[in-house]
Amino acid sequence: MNRLFNNADTGLPFNWQNLNSLEQIDEIKKLSEDKPVVIFKHSTRCGVSHMAQHQLERDWNFQPEELDFFYLDLIRHRPVSNAVAETFEVRHQSPQILIIKNGEVAFHTSHHRIGVEIIRKQIAEEEESI
Repeated sequence: MNRLFNNADTGLPFNWQNLNSLEQIDEIKKLSEDKPVVIFKHSTRCGVSHMAQHQLERDWNFQPEELDFFYLDLIRHRPVSNAVAETFEVRHQSPQILIIKNGEVAFHTSHHRIGVEIIRKQIAEEEESI
């Protein structure tokens, strides 16, 4: 398996970026015009969420040019989590992934359905429909 670098600036694995400010939501919309953006909403108090994060980390095989990935600690950044739900008109769940394409949610899922395979499948389906 080809592991990506560890992001020493954020303490997050690979090419994951922290989502911790409201301004980043507009950045995500802009980034999603060029390539898919995935938001992972994680509750640090939830066992299912920890399991989903572990599976993502274990199976991660995306290269940075394929997608941008944002990690949202919704306990520490509740206002940002609420703004994501409102902006993208998706009911809040935890854990949850949202795939943003062209400024809108192309796909979202939660709990045990979260994984690298589902992200890759949804991105491929989105590309085929273009």
